[in-house]
Amino acid sequence: MSAVNADLLFQPIKIGGKDLKHRIVYAPLTRSRAINNVPVPQAALYYSQRATDGGLMISEATAISPEAYGLGPHTPGIHTVAQVEAWKPVVKAVHNKGATFFLQLWHVGRGSHNDFQPGGAAPVAPSAIGITDKWEVYTTKGGPYKYPMPRALTEAEIPGIVEAYAQGARNAIAAGFDGVEIPAANGYLLAQFISSLTNQRTDKYGGTLENRARLLFEVVDAVTEAVGASRLGIRLSPFNKFLDCVEPEPYDTYGYIIKALNKYGLAYLHMVEPRVLGLLDVDVPEGETLQPFREAFDGPFIAAGGFKPDTAAEAVGTHAADLVAFGRWFLSNPDLVRRIKLGAPLTKYNRDTFYTQDPVVGYTDYPFLT
Repeated sequence: MSAVNADLLFQPIKIGGKDLKHRIVYAPLTRSRAINNVPVPQAALYYSQRATDGGLMISEATAISPEAYGLGPHTPGIHTVAQVEAWKPVVKAVHNKGATFFLQLWHVGRGSHNDFQPGGAAPVAPSAIGITDKWEVYTTKGGPYKYPMPRALTEAEIPGIVEAYAQGARNAIAAGFDGVEIPAANGYLLAQFISSLTNQRTDKYGGTLENRARLLFEVVDAVTEAVGASRLGIRLSPFNKFLDCVEPEPYDTYGYIIKALNKYGLAYLHMVEPRVLGLLDVDVPEGETLQPFREAFDGPFIAAGGFKPDTAAEAVGTHAADLVAFGRWFLSNPDLVRRIKLGAPLTKYNRDTFYTQDPVVGYTDYPFLT
């Protein structure tokens, strides 16, 4: 990458009242190192290795309640005192490097398994519609397993879900985080309510687009009341196919949602490019683009998914995004920001160590530039 292109990623920008010095964002990356759902001490080293002065980091997906876990074992939570206390030194280490740190609040909905659920209960979902056998899940007991049939949430249970998000936000701020991100994306619970294929309810949370988006906006209202809109970012993935959570009309659906989000004055909107399917980069169907959503949102816009330094600079240079989130390349290049600035080569990541429980290998042992 030429120095001129790299310079495009090193312009200041303000996010939620925080002054950033560059446009390179650490994306939320599940690492499965939170033994028994509590962040381990090595997490402070891992995150601080990747923290930069004036940079933005978004934590790995972090469960808001005992029912919110899924996808894989040893993911962190933010609903117990022990979890809040364990996050504090991690946040402090990131802040000591001068970075801004948001925590991603997580509820996987039907993307879970009975092994994760209290009492071995069925996972919850908007409707009792299962994930097909093409997808598999691992638990602390092993795997791969097929996803079980979820049960539909009752209307009476939904206020408890909303409050869990709000309390998770309060707990995140108590742990020292600068803000929180809500993922209505990637086939998780809020995206399951939004999709007309996974939500076939007949009450006020189903049917029309307004009803299917109702839970998202109840959560946004509760979290902004709890911690303030300037401390809240939203993540959306209109073209998602992961876990069979597909939206048949992405532009109409998410255009409506983004227009409604504008009134809040959020810290940012974070959207996933159509070329990403789970961990894989795929060919983009003709015409699928984030550009209409970028144009519709009034605040800072983060794009994520399969970016490399040159394409990230191009996205910022053409105003396709204000910031660009890096995932896999940030995992294997703890000094990614410096490498991009210098035009240095990148270390290749090792997929085999993405989700192990080793506190060092594939976690804190990737090399820095000499």
